[in-house]
Amino acid sequence: MLGGGQLGRYALMAARTMGFRTMVLEPDPEAPAGVVADEHLVADYDDPEALARLAATCSVVTTEFENPSAEAMATLARSVRVAPSSTTVGIAQDRGLEKEFLSSVGVPVGPFARVDAEVFGVGVDDPVPFDRDDCLPGILKTTRGGYDGKGQRSVDDVDGLWHAWRALNGAPCVLERRLSLVTEVSVIVARTAEGSVVTYPVAENRHVDGILDVSVVPARVDEVLADRAVGLAMTVADALGYVGVLAVEMFIVDGDDGPELLVNEIAPRPHNSGHWTLDGSRTDQFTQQVRAICGLALGDTAMTAGGVAMVNLLGDLWDGGEPDWSAVLAEPRAHLHLYGKRTARPGRKMGHLTVVDDDSGAAEVIARRLRETVSRG
Repeated sequence: MLGGGQLGRYALMAARTMGFRTMVLEPDPEAPAGVVADEHLVADYDDPEALARLAATCSVVTTEFENPSAEAMATLARSVRVAPSSTTVGIAQDRGLEKEFLSSVGVPVGPFARVDAEVFGVGVDDPVPFDRDDCLPGILKTTRGGYDGKGQRSVDDVDGLWHAWRALNGAPCVLERRLSLVTEVSVIVARTAEGSVVTYPVAENRHVDGILDVSVVPARVDEVLADRAVGLAMTVADALGYVGVLAVEMFIVDGDDGPELLVNEIAPRPHNSGHWTLDGSRTDQFTQQVRAICGLALGDTAMTAGGVAMVNLLGDLWDGGEPDWSAVLAEPRAHLHLYGKRTARPGRKMGHLTVVDDDSGAAEVIARRLRETVSRG
């Protein structure tokens, strides 16, 4: 496993339950995934000796986030199975390549344009020669490295674009039009190398300050839109020749003829909006990841209840010390997951809380209430 965060932690726990031995490459010696791995290589993701150790020891290598070098993954792929592919990871870790790929395979996306000194032939102190009015007002995002709202600036006009680009140090960026959102949804899809595909029910997501706050499943959207979302996710997975678990995030926006779907971005790994599967699906997304990358039969994705809601637990809750979880643990419909991170910071994902109920709306009410009792405590 390249990466040592909570997504890697759950995937390695699933692998160990299935009888696999595990190894994680992660420079942080206290990373959550390193604690549960059989062996933790404390080194950079492109460290030659660590990569050689992975290649010599492992039967399959995967990743839990987009940041590992695509070149390092390509090097590994010469001697060991790597899934997803380095090409896919390379696309997902560059917003410009990602948008261009999605457009090239016929997937609908919002208006976008590259903002790049090399493209424009200008320096960071020069005005941006920009004439794409269809992308304004918009959100300027760095093509690499940003997540959970980081590396982004809201802009209203060309002058604002120039100032925002300077604030981002002239880094290669993508400008995406600010859309009139009805809601945000995501689809988790799993695919094997042989082309077998399964999908999970559509999740309805709400973000606060660019960070996922709540996921509700099944999404409370029109059935036709939900079917369309699943179809788009499968189209993306097939176009990539994808192997593993893939999250496809989408916007539902107001169109001329009613609500329509636009794909926002892809995540080549299990995803925060799929955490509900740990408690509300017959096969959770992490077990599914292990099955898919190891060439095993994919599991049943059916829900085990009528509705599920997941709320993120951010470091802000730890502001006064360790939170009091007594109310959460006393609720039989609730499931508490803490990631074992030693340091809590505002905005850092420290855990999540899932509520399983007959109705997704009721599950969301309970989940929010329980989190509020923690914050008040």
